[in-house]
Amino acid sequence: MDSASFFPNIIAAISVLLLISHTPCEAQLSTTFYSNTCPNALTTIRTSIRQAVSRERRMAGSLIRLHFHDCFVQGCDASILLDETPSIQSEKTAFPNNNSARGYEVIEAAKREVEKICPGVVSCADIITLAARDASAAVGGPSWNVKLGRRDSTTASRSLANTDLPGPASDLSTLISSFGNKGLTARDMVALSGAHTLGQSQCFLFRDRIYSNGTNIDAGFASTRRRQCPSNSGDSNLAPLDLVTPNSFDNNYYKNLMQRKGLLQSDQILFSGDSTDSIVSEYSRNQQTFLSDFGNAMIKMGEIEPLTGQNGIIRRICSAIN
Repeated sequence: MDSASFFPNIIAAISVLLLISHTPCEAQLSTTFYSNTCPNALTTIRTSIRQAVSRERRMAGSLIRLHFHDCFVQGCDASILLDETPSIQSEKTAFPNNNSARGYEVIEAAKREVEKICPGVVSCADIITLAARDASAAVGGPSWNVKLGRRDSTTASRSLANTDLPGPASDLSTLISSFGNKGLTARDMVALSGAHTLGQSQCFLFRDRIYSNGTNIDAGFASTRRRQCPSNSGDSNLAPLDLVTPNSFDNNYYKNLMQRKGLLQSDQILFSGDSTDSIVSEYSRNQQTFLSDFGNAMIKMGEIEPLTGQNGIIRRICSAIN
């Protein structure tokens, strides 16, 4: 090679190296993330979740909610699973979670099974995400492809849990902005709210609504709910979020809203003469559209600010830092 061609080639090679070194390298989530490192991870987790739901069908709703409450605080990083320590203010004791969030032991059980076959490989954050999908499928709801590769946080934030999770008395603009702050649209929000086709709520969270004598609640429905939720006692008494089919994943939640039978104020506000009425109406008429939109919204929610690459850790047990 003569010098005339040598130097341009060297310069070109250096330019390529400089370009590569300045290109941001971000680890991407992938549906095949564990294909080589733990090929039986997804099957193992699914089996564990199905067993938990078969023992208690209510757990399906609890696991979906746990995923939501994780992702809305610091992103999908399993921070909700961390116990209190001198250096960690646990999210478990934040108002939206305290004596309310459930399923921690189900995630730990799935983690133990995975640790037996692939120690130190699968994150708790990925297990929560898969658990929500598998719980939905176990009660007749949709399934979806979960991209994996999240890592676990070494911190938690009780204060963010208290501010970033929308409450049961939230108005529509608060709900839309709360979800919008996480990159989710109003349609995503209405679809994700459909998870309330499952699960139960405590009396103190819906008492104001059923005793309000407001125009946005069916009188017979309010009367029925008051029987198990006295005006000044029974705070922890439970009522199904969907009175019709509380253990099946369907679109009855939206049909209830159209009859003014939403249990929580934050449910009924989705059908109250405002911008989301048309979406509720559409989902009430077309269950397949709801199921499809729910799965797509869960995919989006599961990808809120994940820790990937060299960020975060893989916890050996989900409730503590290694």
